[in-house]
Parts: sequence; C-alpha cells; structure tokens
Amino acid sequence: MRKLKNIPFEELTIGAKDASLTRTLTEEDLLLFAKVSGDTNPVHLDESFAATTQFEGRIAHGMWTASLISCALATRLPGPGGIYLGQELKFLRPVKVGDTVTVELEVLEINERRQRATVSTNVVNQDGKTVVKGKAEIMPSSGDVEVDEYPLPDVELKPAR
Repeated sequence: MRKLKNIPFEELTIGAKDASLTRTLTEEDLLLFAKVSGDTNPVHLDESFAATTQFEGRIAHGMWTASLISCALATRLPGPGGIYLGQELKFLRPVKVGDTVTVELEVLEINERRQRATVSTNVVNQDGKTVVKGKAEIMPSSGDVEVDEYPLPDVELKPAR
C-alpha cells in the first residue's frame, strides 16, 4: 500500500514544484468519467459525431483533465489533510484517448495570515504543450500527515443495454 505524505503549511516555499502525476487517457477512463459525471456530450463518446467537429475525433472531458489537478493537490502538494478551495482554469488544447498528460504544480504565493497558498496548476501533454492552465487556492494542513492510500475498488465496465 502506498503512503501519502503531506507538505505542511509551515514547510511550503514559494517556487516549490511537483510534476509527478502523469496519466494516459484510456477508453475506459473516458467512459467511466462520462458515467460518473453524466456528461454524455457526443464529442466525448461518439466517434462519428466527433469526427465532424474541429477536433476531428473524440476528446476527453475537460473536467477529466482538471480532476487530475485535484488528485495532484490531494496526494502530492500539499497532499493529505490539505483543502482545495478554488480554481481558475483555461482549457487550451484537447486531450484524446492515448494522450499522456502531466500535472505541474508550483507554489506562487503564500498567505501566512490566512494559512493559504496559491499554486499554478498546469497540465502538459506528451509533446510538452500546455493543455490546461490555471491557478488554485489551497489550505494546507498544519503539521505532518502521513496516511495509507485508501484502497479503491475494482470497477468493471459492462456494455450498455
């Protein structure tokens, strides 16, 4: 089981970076995100329809990519015990099945009085091109937190009836 360890507020520094969360979008990810979110826009799911769009094929839900930012903040910087308070996002390029994206976090500002920080939250693809650009406000926990990662259940997709 993987251990998750935070970066306490007291140890945050401006310029601290993390780019260790990388994921490749799979067909299963696309379908699971559509199921969980209820977003069945055909640009994500219907290849024939999506081929007629400016993207010339299916694209990931923008919020799938944004959810990776949430994961990186929750598990890496600041990590467990921290709270994700807000987000500004700009979607710059599509992500397609088979694309590999990496979340890049960097502490931009620290507010000692409020014990909060602003973090740049950029996501780049396998070609080094930014697909999502943004900033998040976080409230890191105070003191050390180390926990076992919660075990997630296996999920099996069944064809629609």
